[in-house]
Formats: sequence, C-alpha cells, structure tokens
Amino acid sequence: MMGKMLNRIRRSLGGLSALCLTAGAAAQSPVLSGSGLEDYLQRALAENPSLQAARSQYEAARHRIPQVRSLPDPTLQVTQFVESVQTRNGPQEQAIMLSQRMPWFGKLDAKEQQASAEAQALLAAWQHRQLQLARQVAVAYYEYAYTGRAIELTQENLDLLDQLMPVVEERVRGGDDVNPLLRLRVETGRVGDRLASLRQQRETEAAQLRALLALPDGAALTLPDWQAPETASLDGQALTASLESANPELAMLQSRIEAAEAGQELARLEGYPDLMLGLNYLQIGDSGVSAAMAPDPGKDAWGVTVSLNLPVWRDRPRAAAAEAASRQRAAEQLYQDRLNGLRADVASSLARLRDAQRRLDLYGTDLLGLAQQAVDNSRANYEGGRRSILELIDSERSLLELQLLYWRAAADAWQQRLTLQALTNQPLLGTLSVTHDE
Repeated sequence: MMGKMLNRIRRSLGGLSALCLTAGAAAQSPVLSGSGLEDYLQRALAENPSLQAARSQYEAARHRIPQVRSLPDPTLQVTQFVESVQTRNGPQEQAIMLSQRMPWFGKLDAKEQQASAEAQALLAAWQHRQLQLARQVAVAYYEYAYTGRAIELTQENLDLLDQLMPVVEERVRGGDDVNPLLRLRVETGRVGDRLASLRQQRETEAAQLRALLALPDGAALTLPDWQAPETASLDGQALTASLESANPELAMLQSRIEAAEAGQELARLEGYPDLMLGLNYLQIGDSGVSAAMAPDPGKDAWGVTVSLNLPVWRDRPRAAAAEAASRQRAAEQLYQDRLNGLRADVASSLARLRDAQRRLDLYGTDLLGLAQQAVDNSRANYEGGRRSILELIDSERSLLELQLLYWRAAADAWQQRLTLQALTNQPLLGTLSVTHDE
C-alpha cells in the first residue's frame, strides 16, 4: 500500500511541474538549470534539508523493525566452584548454563506490527513533506513571479510619467497653470515609492525561495516568464474523494492508528508470562573412590530448565491496556479532526480558485480593454489641448491598477490550483512526468 502511495506521490510531483510548464522559461541561471517551476521543484526535492531529515527518520524507523522482531540474546552462565561440592560421583568443579528467554506467543508479532506501522507513518510523513515542500515552492514561485511582473508594469508607468514631465514643464513656462505640473510630480513620486517597495518585496521573496531551495545567500534567481492559466473546471466532490483516498498526511495518521492497535494487542499480551528455556551442564571431577562406592565416578551431569515469570500483579497490565486503548482513541480522533480540516482546506482553496478565475475573466475580457481605450483617448485629448494632464494621470493610474489586479488574479489561480493538487495528491492538469526518484 505504501509503495503504491509513494509512486502516486512521485507522479503527483511530476504533475506539479507539468501543470506549470507553460509558465516557466528555460533560461539559464547561475544556480538553477532554468527559471521554470519544474527547475525550482527539482532543486528543492533534491536539496531541501527538511525533506532529507524526513527521509532519514523513515529509514531509522525501518531499521527498527528487525530489532523488535528478534528474540532476546541468549544468556551463557559459567560457574567455577572455588570450593567444590562433593557428591557421591565426585566433586562439582564447574557449572555451565545456556538459557533463552521466549516471549509469549504473539508478542514479537505485535511488536513487529507496531514498528512496521510506525515506519509506514514516517514514510507517509516523508511523502507528505514532499508535497508540502512542492506546494511551498510553487506558492513562493508565483508570488515572486507576480512581484516581478508588478515591477515591470510599474516601471513602464513611471517611464510614461517621466516622458510627460518635460512636456508639462514646457507648457508651464509658456504660461499654463502650474497645478498640473505639481500633480504630475506628486504622481511620479507616488509611483516611484511603490516601485521601491516592490523591489524590496522581491528581495524578501527571493530570500524565502533560496531557503526552500537550500541555496546560498545572494544566489541569483531569474525572474519567471509566465502566463495566466487557462480556466479550469474542477469537481469539488471528486477532489474530496481524492483527498480521502490519496492524501499522505491522512495515510500517516491512519498508520498511527494501526500502530496504536498493535500497541493495544501488545499490552494485552503483556498479561501473559514469558518462558525461559535453559540447558545445564555440570562438570564432575574424579571422586578418587572405587566403582563399588560410586557407580559413575567422574560422570558429568546434564539438565534442562524451564521457567516462567508470574504476572500476578494485575494493576500494571490493566493500566497498560487502558493506556493503549486511550492512545488508539486519540489517534482516531486526530485522524477525524485532520480529515475535517483538510476537507475545509479543499473547499476553501477551490472557492479561491473560482474567485481568481472570475477576476481573470473580468479584468482580461472587459476592464483592461476599456482602461487602455480610456488612456489612449486621454492622451489624444491632452495632446490636442482638449483635456488636462490630470485626466491622463487618472487614466494611467486606473490602467496600472487593473493590470496589477489581473496579474494578481493570475498568480492566485496558479497558487490555488497547485494547492489543490498537493492536498489531493492528484494530477489535475498537464502531462505526467516523474521528477523525483528514490
């Protein structure tokens, strides 16, 4: 089951990349092989230390399984008599005992089942961390991409305002009102301030990406070349079904329930005794008497020992059984609580995706075209002397705001689609390709 889950997660990680191949360019950078999301994901899955730590924890738990299913080490006891005990056949010189403790039937199996379930839980936790990391990288990637696009659009707007500055100054020198020049300078300062803030924000986002990718401080990141996504129609019920059947976090919690069940069985078996099997050898020395006096002079003795502990104090096993039952109930309750939370996350992300797609359609289909037309008309009227510079400034500002809203909606749509894919562990769109092998 866990092997199938791992293969599904690998395919899903491939889908995370394939879903966004249209958004990334294959430009070279000093550290990454390219600037597309696929390049970022490959780097994160290969180098992120938290992912490597999760894998190491799983491997450590896997190595514990053969330890718990093994019998305890046998015991060898050697006794050399300082003063021999005299018997009819001769003095006892040395006693050797080899013993092996044998846990009650089913105890080792229960321990193995518990350790196996705990290892499976850590395997699912590692798989969950892969998808969680891919989601974090994808969200940070598109935040970084949006900021880059916002800087580009804001710089274009600032350049247009700078081009208007000498024209307005010339008109003021010719006797026109100075107020349009003052308004233009205020607008130029405001846009310049926004541009500076966006550049600072890009540095912060780059630092977050470098941390996820395990890149050194100051490593260059090429700005993504991306486009708005196509409209996607997703079925909420199908997504919830995929969540319940394929989400690795739920698989992790389910394995913890199985580990608790094995622990409960082990606690029940602790009320049964363990056996101790032993083989005794007693070395007898020469008695120094005639055969008539000792029929077997100097003959060594052998013996078999069987012992068991007596679990007569019942408070301890009863308390252990109650503890194990409480742990199982807690594991089941945690599973149900997380299932409810993940269902809400899917519904919330799907609603955000639909809202982002609605905004994309609104801005891209209607408002951006109207705003561009308003800018063109205002510029023509200003150049013809029929309108003031204030109307042109307002039109340019409105166009910039709508452009930023459009690309904000595009980034939101990408982020929510990738979030849904990570939550449901299913390729929603795109061609599958494996990006991370064990």
